[in-house]
Parts: sequence; structure tokens; C-alpha cells
Amino acid sequence: MILKYALPPILGFVIGYFLRLYIAKLKVTSAEASAVNILKEAQKEAEAKKREAILETKDQLYRERSAFDRETRERRNELQRWEKRLLQKEENLDKRVEVLDKKEKTLTNRERVVVAKDDELKQAQEQIKEELERISALTAEEAKTMLIRSMEDEARHDAQALINSVESEAKVNADKKAREILAYTIQRLASDITSDITVTSVSLPNDEMKGRIIGREGRNIRALETLTGVDIIIDDTPEAVVISSFDPVRREIARISMERLIADGRIHPARIEEVTSKVTKEVNQLIKEEGEKAAFDLSVQGVSPEIIGYIGRLHFRTSYGQNILSHSKEVANLSGMIAAEIGADVGLAKRGGLLHDIGKAVITEGEGGHALVGGELAKKFGENGEVVNIIESHHNDREPQTVEAVIVQAADAISASRPGARRESMDTYIKRLESLENIAESFEGVEKSFAIQAGREIRVIVNNERIDDNRAKDVARDIAKRIEKELKYPGRIKVTLVRETRIVEYAR
Repeated sequence: MILKYALPPILGFVIGYFLRLYIAKLKVTSAEASAVNILKEAQKEAEAKKREAILETKDQLYRERSAFDRETRERRNELQRWEKRLLQKEENLDKRVEVLDKKEKTLTNRERVVVAKDDELKQAQEQIKEELERISALTAEEAKTMLIRSMEDEARHDAQALINSVESEAKVNADKKAREILAYTIQRLASDITSDITVTSVSLPNDEMKGRIIGREGRNIRALETLTGVDIIIDDTPEAVVISSFDPVRREIARISMERLIADGRIHPARIEEVTSKVTKEVNQLIKEEGEKAAFDLSVQGVSPEIIGYIGRLHFRTSYGQNILSHSKEVANLSGMIAAEIGADVGLAKRGGLLHDIGKAVITEGEGGHALVGGELAKKFGENGEVVNIIESHHNDREPQTVEAVIVQAADAISASRPGARRESMDTYIKRLESLENIAESFEGVEKSFAIQAGREIRVIVNNERIDDNRAKDVARDIAKRIEKELKYPGRIKVTLVRETRIVEYAR
């Protein structure tokens, strides 16, 4: 019963299996046949492409061979042409060699003739030389030395004459233009002349105050002199006390302190110390304000506070009686005006003019070296190289490197040499006059010299037989250079050299 129901499905499965197997074989057979056909077609196509490639290669080879043959023929033809040209050039060179050989033989013959003539000429020169030495009684070296000396003298004379001509022409134009610029500048600047001295007088309400200033056993006056660093002179001058010091700052502190003590009436060492300490602070503040005011008035910006302090100290410094801060401001204004006239840097000229005497705020005795000290001071506090050179070169301690440095030199001379700007002591004045005359009379050919116009000019009289006109120019220049090197003086000194010939006859 179970077999009856299970047999049909089994038979169906078996039949389906074999049917699928048969269909699969048919597909495989069809695929194999298709693959064979595809393979045959591919082989045919490959054979066709192979034949086509062979044909193309043969054609390419033919074209390249044709091109190579054509290029080879052209190269062969070109080589043949070059060969013909080389043969022609070789023939031409052979001809030229023959010509050169002929010329060489000719030159050799001529050289022999020239050598022979040269020997003859040397012999003739020796004979002439011997004859000249016999006639002149001079050897060849002596004659040569004499000729060279004569030529040197003539060349020096011509050079000096040319220099004199050029200098004269240049001076005509330069002096005229310089006078116009300086006159216009000085006309624009009108500043007061201030003159300071090394002593200060303090008025007293009565002569009894002198005793109070001196104090018991001189303790008050000793305290004042110790704290201020000045000398207080109490003499027979009625109702006055003299304060003496070469340091104007100390002298100013002493003056103000004494005036306040006199006004207050309490004069004893403790009060003197208190007042002088307060006055010292006030004067230091005044120094700062004067420096700032000078820089502000001249529109000089970027100055370090340290330099401002040194500028302010110039307010209390003097040179030959001229206030140095006023002088520096005047030089700055003059420098700026001159720079504007000639197209130079106005700011640099004014800055250099203001700082040119900054070294005098450090050096309190004499003037030697203040330019170099000022240059070092400016360099230390950040001033640029051009400003440093202006400071160092304004008295020619260094060579000026800019036109502004020369401008400051001129402005410094103008400010210092204005009438009444500076003054000297009688001893210094007499010594300078003597030094001027001694320097001039030390030169060979100078007969007499005279310092005139308060030492601002020296007249030099020379021997006209020993010094000619050209030599006179050199002597005047040498005297001026030596004065610049050996003497210190405000402004400038004019050297006038006089050379004249006097012929005297008498009618009887």
C-alpha cells in the first residue's frame, strides 16, 4: 500500500534527472561547437592582420630606405663640394706661404740693415754725448738732474699759476654766493647777546648781615662753601658778598641759597643744608626744563632724556663770556637757515647745531677736547653717526663727512665771531697776538708781521727777492694752516701777505 503511493514520485524524479542531464549535454555540445567557430574566426582575423602588418612594415622599410638613399646622395654631393673648397684653400695657402717666405727673407735683410744702422746710431750718440760732456763740463747724470729740476720748477710754476687762476675764478663766484646766503641768514636771525662772568654778587640789606653769614668761628660760611662748592668772598665792599666759582651751576645754587637765607634771617648750618638741598633740586629741575624748552623751540625730536639734561646744563656754561645754550640755539637756527638755502637736510643741521657743544656740559675747565667728548656722549645715548660726526668735526678734530657738518662749522663761527658775542681776558688776548706774530715770522722770507683788528687779522710782510708771487700764495696758506693747528680762538683769523717792490730815485 505504501509502495503504491511512493512509486510515482520516484519515477518522476528519475525521469526529470535524466531529462536535465540530456539538456545539459546538448548545451555543452552547442557551446563547444560555438567555441570552435569563434576560434576559427579569430585565427582567420589574426592571419589577416598579420599579413596586413607585414605589408605595412615592408612599405615603411621601402620608404625609409628611399629616404636614406636620397640623404646619402645629398651628403655625398655636399662632401664633394667641401672637398673641392678645401683643395682650393690648400692651393691658396700654398701660394700665401710662398709669398710669406719671400717677405720673411726681405724682412731679414732689412733687419740686418736696421741693426747695422742702430749700431752706427749708438756710436754716434756716444760720440755726441762725450762731446757734450766735454763742452759743458757736466756728466750725463748731472745734466739729467739739472734738466729734471728745471722741468719740475717750470711745472710747479705752471701748476701754481693754474691753481691761482682757478681759485680766483672760484672765489669770485663762491664768495658772492656765500655772502648772499650768510647775509640773508644773519639778517633773518636777530638774537640778544648775553655775557656771563665767573663771579656773582649778592646784595645784603646791611653790613651786619656779613657777620651772620660768617657765623660763629666761621661755621656758617664754611658750611655754605662745603655744600655748594664755591668760594664766598666777604671784603670791604659795602652791603655785598661775592660768590666765585668756575662752575656756573654751583654758583647759581649758592646765589639762590644765600638770597633765601638772607630773606629768611635764620642762618645756621642745619638751615643752610636744608635750603641748599632744596635749591639743588630746583636747579636740577630748571636744567631739565631748559633742555626740553630748547629742543621744543627748535623742533628737534627724539632726543634722549640724558641728552636733554646735558643740554639744560649748557644754560649755566659760558665760553669767553658767551652763554653756551644761547650760542647752541643760535647755531641751530643759523644751521637750519643755511641748510634751507642750499637744499641740505634742515633737521639734521639743526640737531647737529644744538648738540655741537654738548661736550662742554661735561668738561668744565678749558675747551680742549670738548668736540670729541661730545661725540662720544652723543654716540653713547643713541645719536646717529651723522650727528656724531657734526659734533666731532665742528673744530676739525675729525674730518667733516656731510655738508651739514660744514654748515654747522660755519654757523658756529658766525655765532662766536659776532661783535660783542665773546670776550677774552687781557692776558689771553696779548698771548694770542704774540703767538700769531711768532708763527708768521717763523717762516723763511718773512720780514715782519703785525696782528691787527683784535687778533682777527695778521699782516705779513715778505722779502720780494726771496719770495715770488706764486710762492707767496703757498706761504700765506701754510701760515693759515699752522695757525689752525697750533692756536685756539673764536671765529676766524684772516692772513694778509704783502709783497711789494719799492724803487727810489732822486732828481737832482
